[in-house]
Amino acid sequence: MLRRLRSAARGALRGWAFSSDGLEAGRSSRRMSGWLPGRDHVNTIIAASGSTALARSRYLVRNNPYAAGATECFTSNLIGAGIVPNWRNDRKADLQALWQAWADEADAEHVTDLYGLMRRIGRELFIAGECFVRRRPRYLTDGLSVPLQLQILPSEMLPTDLTQDLAGGHRIRQGIEFNAIGKRVAYHFWRVHPGDVTERTVFGETVRVPAAEILHVFDPVEAGQIRGLPRLTPAIVALWTLDGYDDAEMERKRTAALFTAFIKRDDPDGEQFEKAAEEKAKSGDGIATVTLEPGKANVLFPGEDIAVAAPADVGPNYEAFQYRALTRVCAALSLPYAGVTGDMVRANYSNQRAALIDVRTRMEALQFGCVVHQFCRPVAKWFLDAAVLGGAIDLEGYVDAPQRYLGIDWIPPKWIWIDPYKDALADIKAIRAGIKTWFECVSERGRNPQDVLAEILAFNQMVDEGKIVLDSDPRKTSNAGLAQDSPEGSKLPAADSPEEDEERAAAW
Repeated sequence: MLRRLRSAARGALRGWAFSSDGLEAGRSSRRMSGWLPGRDHVNTIIAASGSTALARSRYLVRNNPYAAGATECFTSNLIGAGIVPNWRNDRKADLQALWQAWADEADAEHVTDLYGLMRRIGRELFIAGECFVRRRPRYLTDGLSVPLQLQILPSEMLPTDLTQDLAGGHRIRQGIEFNAIGKRVAYHFWRVHPGDVTERTVFGETVRVPAAEILHVFDPVEAGQIRGLPRLTPAIVALWTLDGYDDAEMERKRTAALFTAFIKRDDPDGEQFEKAAEEKAKSGDGIATVTLEPGKANVLFPGEDIAVAAPADVGPNYEAFQYRALTRVCAALSLPYAGVTGDMVRANYSNQRAALIDVRTRMEALQFGCVVHQFCRPVAKWFLDAAVLGGAIDLEGYVDAPQRYLGIDWIPPKWIWIDPYKDALADIKAIRAGIKTWFECVSERGRNPQDVLAEILAFNQMVDEGKIVLDSDPRKTSNAGLAQDSPEGSKLPAADSPEEDEERAAAW
């Protein structure tokens, strides 16, 4: 009896579920019946068409002005001049000096420094959605400050179509080797870039590199994603279509601007046309062509006429259409319109500040969740390992407790505001109110607080030795420009004692 009741209840529930309208987004109505997107995981999509999307992304960045502008806007906001470390231990001065010396030598290709590599990583994050950094240990005889260099490998160096099973439960998925519990253990890179014909002809050969030697910097957009997608992906079709429209519109205007005269000759019997055609054929030029040049007069064959297409002029609608199309692109890229296009006509203080706050909030999440976590911290560990093993610095207890020396505050590039005066006043008030610290404000401006303090101390010592009083020195001049320095030998009056305070209160 109980079993029959349960079966009837389940049947009623199934009937109710199938008869319910459910979610409007999931209905198979006439309007939605033709829209049946696939249920493939993002890894399947990347394996099938990721390489084509990447090729199109690189093409647009190289050839489309808006894609190029978006790349620079993204990279400048994310990386700027570089994300710098502020060491938090008793050897910070020595570590900072050694880090700066090594940063100048960090590039394995000897093209730029460490912060230039960061900028290249930022560009690759936008164009390809990922990049790889390989640790390249060096010999002590190479003469480097620290026997370590870094090599940037683009996304194309790791094949997305390399997927196969290996012995011991290992499996290669899109060029990445995982063990039986899903941990990355190696990367199978092409030995040379598959698209570089200037390299040695060893195409098709891969090399296995242990995962401990590789940093995979990418921003996954879905759970379980193992390879990156270009950030241009949702805007590629719109940019390509808009680029073709722009080219056609510019060519139409260019053609319309060319003033050309055509000289027509009558040929009622067609004899002159046949004669001219025979002469043209003898010259080897084939069919007659007409070129349009400013001020040029073209002589037509006898009996020929010119018919020119006259497409409708878009007139004032062109700019409105362009603006709306580009705002769609900027929304897909999560970048401000002015930064992508360079168009400041519609900009004012309020909307520019709102756009900057929005993009900086997004960039801070990417800076610390992606660049710092996936690149800066592991590189700092590689740096300390190589420095200690190479004898560049002696860190007591590092082998047993390396985390003691890995406490680092990573300082992103400073934000340049539209009205620096107002923002400086806001910082001053926040410091005086105890809401923020001086160290925090200096870090937000992209400087190392320890460096700034050292500069202030050195500057104050120089001006004091030279007996120079500057209006900007708060030790001696107030904000109103009044002298605050007490005469030599003078001192402030002593504070009242509690008894004196009580007597004064009783007298009142």
